[in-house]
Amino acid sequence: MFLTISTTGTPERPATDLGFLLHKHPDRAQTFSTSFGTAHVLYPEADAERCTAALLLEVDAVALVRRGRGKGRGGAPDAALAQYVNDRPYAASSLLAVALSGVFSSAMRGVCAAQPELPAQTRPLRIEVPALPARGGVGLVRSLFEPLGWAVTAEPVPLDKQFEAWGDSRYVSLVLESETLTVAEALRHLYVLLPVLDDAKHYWVSSDEVDKLLRAGEGWLSEHPEQKLITSRYLSRRWSLTRQAMERLELVRLAEADDSEVEEIDNAVEAEAETQERPTPLAVLRREAIVRALTESGAARVLDLGCGQGQLVQALLKDPRFTEIVGVDVSMRALTIASRRLKLDRMGERQASRVQLLQSSLAYTDARLKGYDAAVLGEVIEHLDLPRLPALEYAVFGSARPRTVLVTTPNVEYNVRWESLPAGRVRHGDHRFEWTREEFRGWAAAVAGRHGYEVGFVPVGPDDPEVGPPTQMAVFTLATTGAGHGHAHEKKKEAQAA
Repeated sequence: MFLTISTTGTPERPATDLGFLLHKHPDRAQTFSTSFGTAHVLYPEADAERCTAALLLEVDAVALVRRGRGKGRGGAPDAALAQYVNDRPYAASSLLAVALSGVFSSAMRGVCAAQPELPAQTRPLRIEVPALPARGGVGLVRSLFEPLGWAVTAEPVPLDKQFEAWGDSRYVSLVLESETLTVAEALRHLYVLLPVLDDAKHYWVSSDEVDKLLRAGEGWLSEHPEQKLITSRYLSRRWSLTRQAMERLELVRLAEADDSEVEEIDNAVEAEAETQERPTPLAVLRREAIVRALTESGAARVLDLGCGQGQLVQALLKDPRFTEIVGVDVSMRALTIASRRLKLDRMGERQASRVQLLQSSLAYTDARLKGYDAAVLGEVIEHLDLPRLPALEYAVFGSARPRTVLVTTPNVEYNVRWESLPAGRVRHGDHRFEWTREEFRGWAAAVAGRHGYEVGFVPVGPDDPEVGPPTQMAVFTLATTGAGHGHAHEKKKEAQAA
């Protein structure tokens, strides 16, 4: 089973950037074990003008049968030979899709720590799949890939070239070309559509496949003209899962059309369908609390530090009191999604003049962030390793020095109220720590003292009498007295550092 990804480049944007995007060095051939065989990544060519990465998947038919315990395609008791003699080692299928996800997981997520600006860049791409099962023929291949911006060349593979009367097989040789897509988008397209064209999966399809489909389909599946066919085939025609996925895709479409959050649309739909109104999601309560605190501070020019996918920026744009809103994040992938969420390319001139997205690391000072009325660190600090917090502290409170700083973070004491959260586990896999109310207040008070701020605390969400609120928010205000002392203190630190 074989697939190649090629790109061209210039001296300014060399084609070998593909190695950074795929997290695989062009000078080395690498091997990865899977539960059904071995995946190899190698580069047949790699220079500034042209670079090609190849994924070769060797399938162990015996291991695949043992793993599936006789289930799945070709595993029926009366088809024992078909378990070992089939097209899986040669034709692209769900096996290759799973290998893509495993070997290029960071690339699919649009992550590149070495060069964070690369994942958001479109580039010339050419993908070749020599043998692709296509139940539906060339016409279906085109109808799946062309709406996504691909130029499609799909040639049917004859059953036998010496006997033309036998006709074509169900396989095609596929070439995809595009100038307008990122590598991450290309990989997600392949991850979903390869098993869709094969119309079969080598593993049992359970409810978590819906989440996988929606993650990989983010940004394109909700508007695809063949959405229903893609969803049904990807979920192995399991009616209940297909209905669940289609309902969630419709919520995504409605949210985009209404310029709202999926959680808000979902909550509204269920409130109408049920007699008992469901509680407001914590993410919505948190944004409401932040907007309320910003309004009370009188801020007009606001920084959203660690803006992620732009939910808060979107909320602030709805209020004309906020005349300038800047979203800042280190991830270009997040900023790209935020740009799409905000529809910056279709925004009117007046509205567009109020918003800006910047790539910047909060661990370093940035002169562009100085002079703003307020800054928000919403659910950001817990994603940093504790030794990096002093750098963030100085960049925000010492260098940027907005009049108001809002910091929200989980209250770990409240975790016992989450029935679905195992004891001792943090709320998110990327959280480096979660603080008690006392720990957070101690940190905030120390920061305020070092930089000439006053600090108060606001509960966000239901304030439990025993364990407090689920989210805790600190409101820092630059002190009118002592501010000069704070500036002098920072100048002294800068002089000492120099």
